[in-house]
Amino acid sequence: MINRMLKDFSTAKDANTPLYLQLASNIRGHILEGGIVPGNALPSERILCELTGMSRVTVRKSIETLIEEGVLFRKQGSGTYVARHIEAPATALRSFSDDARTRGESPTTIWVVKGLAFPTNEEAAALGVPATKQVVKLGRIRLSGGVPLAIEHAVVPAHLLPDIENVGESLYEALEKRGHRPVKGTQKVRASVATPTEAGFLGIRENSEVLRIERLTESIDGTKVEFTRSVYRGDTFEFVSDLKI
Repeated sequence: MINRMLKDFSTAKDANTPLYLQLASNIRGHILEGGIVPGNALPSERILCELTGMSRVTVRKSIETLIEEGVLFRKQGSGTYVARHIEAPATALRSFSDDARTRGESPTTIWVVKGLAFPTNEEAAALGVPATKQVVKLGRIRLSGGVPLAIEHAVVPAHLLPDIENVGESLYEALEKRGHRPVKGTQKVRASVATPTEAGFLGIRENSEVLRIERLTESIDGTKVEFTRSVYRGDTFEFVSDLKI
């Protein structure tokens, strides 16, 4: 289907619109119509050149345009893929791992920081602990289906996680084993752009749209258990809330 439609497109060029934008529009239309399933690979540049009769430069420019829009993304050494759009409930207190498993995907983690440290004044105030009391700091890149989707920096009072080496894919599972799983909290979400470091971790362009999320949670007895700041890919995540009168 995609092959036939791309061939048709190559014979219907609009002189008033640059070719790369016409091709980008055509590919975007295929995706919106379900012709290319999210998560699947786009045909290679060579194949797209053969199908459309366009130059490699034109094809590459159209792909770059769709990557900038968040429609496509690249996997290093693998190819170009159709981006998934994930609707995450904004009112449910769930971990990244729980969300990924709910979608039928496998969550994985690349650890950046895992250790004891003293909290900043802001972290101490949020958790209600002295600035002289150690906390556990956990910095990690969160992946789902092998794709980096978020960067998380979590701070937890050290006495709630006496053995930090037991913290695996899910922080909430580690807290639950100690009887401290979060049951309520507050969350703030704001739009921003990725720093060079964040862009490198997430495999996106510098200054791409991201969502910055700040979460403070409590256990059933009201103990503050987690102060987390995360950066989510804006081209992938949408946080959805149900509204009622």
